[in-house]
Amino acid sequence: MDEPTAGAGEVAINVQAAGLCHSDVGILEGVIPEPLLGSVPQTLGHEVAGIVSAVGEGVTKFKEGDRVAFHMGADGPGMGIPGGYARVCVAPEALVVPIPDEVPFTAAAAATDAGMTPYHAINTAGEVKAGDNIVIIGLGGLGFNGLQVALGLGANVWGVEPRESVHAKALEMGAKEVVTDISGFAGRDFDAAFDFAGFGTTTSDAVAVVRPGGRIVLVGVGRNETTISTPAFIQKEVTLRGSAGGSNEDLAGYLNLVAEGKVNPVTSTIKFEEIGEGLKQVEAGTVTGRLVADLSDHTN
Repeated sequence: MDEPTAGAGEVAINVQAAGLCHSDVGILEGVIPEPLLGSVPQTLGHEVAGIVSAVGEGVTKFKEGDRVAFHMGADGPGMGIPGGYARVCVAPEALVVPIPDEVPFTAAAAATDAGMTPYHAINTAGEVKAGDNIVIIGLGGLGFNGLQVALGLGANVWGVEPRESVHAKALEMGAKEVVTDISGFAGRDFDAAFDFAGFGTTTSDAVAVVRPGGRIVLVGVGRNETTISTPAFIQKEVTLRGSAGGSNEDLAGYLNLVAEGKVNPVTSTIKFEEIGEGLKQVEAGTVTGRLVADLSDHTN
């Protein structure tokens, strides 16, 4: 692959960190269709942070040396144009967000998806406010961040995760209680349930644990379909809402929570040459939090 260069309206960075996402596994397995990549072969990696190395004609908001992250989008790096598993990555200026000085590149890279997406789900789609009682279903890379975002917004948070090995971490972060299956919270009256797993039963069971007039926000796509009890859904007047990705403002909002110390992203760091093996770990579901490739030695 040729190394990309910044054209008009574009920003090029020396990549310092790139997050590994389960969507990459979906691309490799063919679950996410090839046309979304724009062209093949393609460089993957859509969670990207680095140092501006060049700007194209017409770019006014950024300059060489700035610390920035690229907003993940359908036509962004790794999803339409060459991504961040490389020395250099280029994106349109509209997808570039500054990184606060207090935020390390590894945390900023994970923030572009594993941070921005749950921030959008919790804050924007879920409209969580201080004092709300909510449940997070699925404490993976996104769910752990969702847990912290909700706590940062002043909510009371419970968790659901089949892997008991991560329960202690969630409790340490501030979760009230963690169970292995959402049925363990049957009869509860949560204000909202956030399904970061999306395995069908996780969404349908959420109807039973939210209060009348409660809301369910579906983020995960573990299954293509779910079946919900129509009587329960109607009688409780539950709202079901989907949430995908987020905006530059969502990414900036999450980065600010990190800078303020209200969110501490759970990440594990690997080297560039370990990305292939790292994606196998993501596929196997053995990663706690987010796996991030530190490319600083590779690009500088």
